[in-house]
Order: sequence, then structure tokens, then C-alpha cells
Amino acid sequence: MIKTAIPAARDRYDRVTIAFHWLTALAVLALFCTPLLWNNAPRSWGLRYLEGVHVSLGIALAVVLVARLAWRVLAGRKLGGTGSRFNDIASHVVHGVLYLLLVAQVGLGFGLRWLQGEEFSFFGLFSIPSVLSPDRATAHTLENLHNIVGWAIIYVAAAHAAAALYHRYVLKDGVLGRMAPAR
Repeated sequence: MIKTAIPAARDRYDRVTIAFHWLTALAVLALFCTPLLWNNAPRSWGLRYLEGVHVSLGIALAVVLVARLAWRVLAGRKLGGTGSRFNDIASHVVHGVLYLLLVAQVGLGFGLRWLQGEEFSFFGLFSIPSVLSPDRATAHTLENLHNIVGWAIIYVAAAHAAAALYHRYVLKDGVLGRMAPAR
């Protein structure tokens, strides 16, 4: 059994930051899986239903992302580095890339939906009307970019998760515990 120190409260991110982190991770995973399902599942599974879930989760991710960025700038706990200059720089670069990709993905998703001439519906509770004129050619381009950025998010998030596991099992420095939900 590997023993690592559980970070003291002062060395952990605040609860709101931790909640935003895991909400973002769950939303990204669900958003990535829904198109995999609708592209590979039998038609009887309800393509439109899965698209609706995907769009609704995309709206939720947009809200979480805006709130997360606002929290990070205004109130989130800023922690010191891990002790290694390389690790600290790599961490900042990966987080910056993830934020940029997430913002780009949300923008591409909204643009794609609007250029398809379709409004957004958030789980049938409310709709966001299209603010753009339909343009199928540009929508197709945005759809391709949306797919590429989606895969890029998965690759960078996987590297991020691998780094967290490296800290946990190789470096044994407690970095992973800083973002773990409180016990």
C-alpha cells in the first residue's frame, strides 16, 4: 500500500474549486460519450434524444466554465507550486491549454448549432434561439473543428490525469490530494 500525506487544509483547493473541477470533468466525459453513442448505437436508441442530451450538457458546461473562470479570478484559492520548476510550468501550460480548448469547444458548439439553424434546448426547460443565419457549409467546417477540439480535450485531459497519477504513485507528493474531494 502506498502511503502519501494527505494535504493539510491550507494545501488543498477550496471546495468550490474542487466542485468545479469535477463537474467539468464529468461534463466533458459525458459530452464526449454522447456522440460516440449516437454514431455507433442502433437508431432505435434515439439519435435526437442523445443530441438533445449533448446540447443540454454543452449549455451546462458553458455555465460551469464561466462560473469556474470567474471563481478562479475572483475568489479561488491559489496554491503554491509543487517544488519543481518544470512541474509548475508544465502544470500551468496544461491548465491554460485545457481552459483554451474548453472555451473554444463551447464557442464552436454554440456556433455550430446556430449555423445549423437550430435553437438550443436545455433539457426541455428553456430554449436559446439562434442568433445566426443558417449556413450549412460553415456549420460543416465548425462541426469538423468541434470534433478535433473534442479529441484534443480528451488527449490533454488524459495527460493531465496521467500526471496526477504520476504524482500520486511515483512522486508520492500529495499533489493529487489537493484536488480530491474532502473525506
